Amino acid sequence: MSETLFALQLAHLKRLDRAYAGILEREGLESVAIYSGHSEPFFADDHAPAFQAYGHFMHWVGLAGAERSWVVIKPGQKPQLLLYAPSDFWHLTTTLPEEPWIEAFDITLCKEPTAPALSSKAAVIGDVERLDARQQKALSGAQFMPQALITALDELRVIKSDYELACLREANRLAKAGHQAAKAAFIGVGAELDVQLAYLGASRQRESMVPYQNIVGLNGHAGVLHYQHYDLTPPKHRYSLLVDAGHRFRGYCADITRTHVGPDAPEIFAALVVALYGLKNELVQSIGPNVEFLTLHQQMHRRLANILVSFDLYKDSVESAVDLGVTRAFCPHGLGHLLGLQVHDVAGLKSESGSPLPAPEEHPALRLTRTLKPGMVVTIEPGLYFIPMLLAPLKERELAINWPLVDSLINCGGIRVEDNVVVTESGFENLTP
Repeated sequence: MSETLFALQLAHLKRLDRAYAGILEREGLESVAIYSGHSEPFFADDHAPAFQAYGHFMHWVGLAGAERSWVVIKPGQKPQLLLYAPSDFWHLTTTLPEEPWIEAFDITLCKEPTAPALSSKAAVIGDVERLDARQQKALSGAQFMPQALITALDELRVIKSDYELACLREANRLAKAGHQAAKAAFIGVGAELDVQLAYLGASRQRESMVPYQNIVGLNGHAGVLHYQHYDLTPPKHRYSLLVDAGHRFRGYCADITRTHVGPDAPEIFAALVVALYGLKNELVQSIGPNVEFLTLHQQMHRRLANILVSFDLYKDSVESAVDLGVTRAFCPHGLGHLLGLQVHDVAGLKSESGSPLPAPEEHPALRLTRTLKPGMVVTIEPGLYFIPMLLAPLKERELAINWPLVDSLINCGGIRVEDNVVVTESGFENLTP
């Protein structure tokens, strides 16, 4: 591991230490205990789903798989890490990496689930309601999930440190290798499962490690926004492949989407894919400090309307395509979201002070409504889909859609292109070259 990354991580921890001290003082708290969480078995079973630690826990230690563990912050003292490490011959014993950051913590390896000793002026955050009765009793004097504290800590994660940006760059680099392998598997006439396995192999991940379930959709499945299956058999015709897949590095997530044209696709689909890549690039170029993300989202719809008109998919004006909701039927999701320890990272629909900034009524799926500031990391993901259930209302309204041309594209499913972008002091840095 890079010595530079280790140095950045130590600086990141000092930044957190100072910020938490100020927040706790402002909230009249002596300390805060952050519970990582734990996975529960499936109903009537003894197997549990893959686990992901609470974001505020990972903010300190980056251990995405650390269950039943705690970070305790008390200003003026070393942060405590109570790491659950049971003696268990069924599983590999939990160990810590030999890295400099562990010297910044007072670490206790706990053989049994535990709870920290806290004063009445302490707060506890995390999925504490699922703790057993013994642990909850031990914490009963503390404040559980105070909203003002959660709001402040969420806001602290919005602006990324240099260490966090380095982790996000590496997550993107690793995900890029997976996307290249996925494309090669598609060219090699692989089924959806083959594409998924190629992605995992090249990005060096188990399926339980990815930050979200990879979306691998061939043909019409590319038009299911969060398509959740992997067909085992290659289709007879190959019109398109959409891969929305990421990587997690030290807790931080990449979230990248690419659409590829199959040999059986109509020529117009290939041209539309090129147009969507161009639209994505234009929107990335528009990113900078003090830009309203809602304005970028609206810009996406205007440019998408222009694509629909210029490709003769819509036979009326660009303005009417937006005003009549035509573009929303072809792209029902938002332009993007904040990215970090969570794929859809916290505080995207709140102001810096924590007041609500809800998505507008006409764009309810938009996950980010903030003014961009240096240090934010966002996704930019325009889309163009051919989804019958969303297009049917347009047909009922007898709008000026070129239905024969649209129908010729239904088997292609749709197009989505997504990059991860840092807002810098002078503009942007695209983490997804």
